Amino acid sequence: MHAMTGLNELREQGRMTWTEEEHGWVAAPEEIANALATDGFAECKRELTTSRRDSRPAGGVWQGLNTRTGSVASAIWVNRLTSPRAIVFIAIDGESLTGVGVPSADGDPDREDGGEA
Repeated sequence: MHAMTGLNELREQGRMTWTEEEHGWVAAPEEIANALATDGFAECKRELTTSRRDSRPAGGVWQGLNTRTGSVASAIWVNRLTSPRAIVFIAIDGESLTGVGVPSADGDPDREDGGEA
């Protein structure tokens, strides 16, 4: 089983933390995208959204494909006004990655990622 070492490193270093209140990860989106790339996901899509008022990025989306396993990773983020770190929602093969555990890039069906049973 191939571990998600990039995401695990971010969590261990405190650069990716789960917030139950927001049901998402507090992290820098670029670090999440880089970690997913490290874990074997090649970027397929990256988009930013902007606010009509000030044209600052309000959030964005990143998607990647692991061509070895066929797994798809998605990260959607919402920027916060008071912090350089955003609220990031991560999914691997459509299953939300929550604070319970980080899944395997090989799509282990027994992973503890907070998905429905």
